[in-house]
Amino acid sequence: SSFLTVAASVGRRMRMPAKIFLALIAVTLGSLLMHYGGRWRCAPCSHPAGGGKAKRTNVTFLKTHKTAGSTVQNILFRFAERNGLTVALPKQQCGHHFCYPNPFSANFVHPHTLPPNIVGNHLRFNAGELHRVVPADARYVTILREPAAMFESLFTYYSQHCQTFRRVPGGSLGAFLEQPLRYYRPQDKNSNYARNTLTHDLGGDKDRPAADAAYARAFTAQVERVFSLVMIAEHFDESLVLLRRLLSWDADDLVYVKLNMRTPASKRRLTPDLAGKVRAWNWIDAHLYDHFNGSLWRQLAALGSACVARELRLLRAAQERLLQSCFGGRRPLRSSAGKIRNKDLRPWQPSAQVGILGYDLPGNLSRPSSSRELCLKVVMPEIQYTKILLHSQSARYRHNHRH
Repeated sequence: SSFLTVAASVGRRMRMPAKIFLALIAVTLGSLLMHYGGRWRCAPCSHPAGGGKAKRTNVTFLKTHKTAGSTVQNILFRFAERNGLTVALPKQQCGHHFCYPNPFSANFVHPHTLPPNIVGNHLRFNAGELHRVVPADARYVTILREPAAMFESLFTYYSQHCQTFRRVPGGSLGAFLEQPLRYYRPQDKNSNYARNTLTHDLGGDKDRPAADAAYARAFTAQVERVFSLVMIAEHFDESLVLLRRLLSWDADDLVYVKLNMRTPASKRRLTPDLAGKVRAWNWIDAHLYDHFNGSLWRQLAALGSACVARELRLLRAAQERLLQSCFGGRRPLRSSAGKIRNKDLRPWQPSAQVGILGYDLPGNLSRPSSSRELCLKVVMPEIQYTKILLHSQSARYRHNHRH
């Protein structure tokens, strides 16, 4: 049956032997049927997102590092602009993030962007201070990435900005992982990029000793209580299915182009041995990822494979419409920053050793003004988009507060 197909897929992704996993499923189903006397039904797909329900407009996105968070942020920024919403933006002295890596404070928010509907720039989670700013009915969302792939990206991206990484001879990831405590200092500037970065971003203690398994379990449970959805970067479209249903948005609200990607030359291949060492060093992040990756697939299984397949078709049809409108039906070609004609579309480059790719729009396509705006914004890097939003929202604030 389709349910067993999804269940088997979940078991594989949770790295559980198929026979054991299916046996657990059978026991669980039996218990449910006994408890509900045969009245149990699968979660319906008959009331899809956007099917007449009002769209949720209050969303707090905890943008983690090197996890496809920039792509999610861009989706939220565009939704806010189209719907006349307010995006919380950092004060100018904080840059384009909320004075990260400091714990978030309401004082970090630019006064012209209060009260907000959307939060999407980097911050370190601080529930009490966020509650001072965001609406009570805001839905909290974040995204995680497989720790080995994420740490490889962090190590490369912040090689010139993190003191821990700068100590490593030749910038060797292997050398660092062989003896991480030889190079790592918790008090260093930007040490948050060198160990359990997801945990740090989510407000946890990145330096808990590995023997403290109870802390990892308690912290994971805390994250689960706060966040309505934890997306998984490796399963981005499937995560968007759940996001769409959580927020009752249309598929066209969730179109995207992958942003902030490195050049192939900036990436390193990880051996299984190195990947294992990364997970051991970032052990709380690994615990978080494994838990929420499993949670994602349990939620998808509850929807049913037919429902998920239909939702994915809707999302991908919307993506095709975007590609047709903005890129003439072709996949957008990534370019190095120096080759991008429009300066507003050139992504920030962290160092000479790391190349971040961006996009140029084809100049030979005729588009209505609304499509031109969408096409420009869908490929716009975070720093430029943040500045544009702050300018437009400040103008609106001054207009609304004229005496």
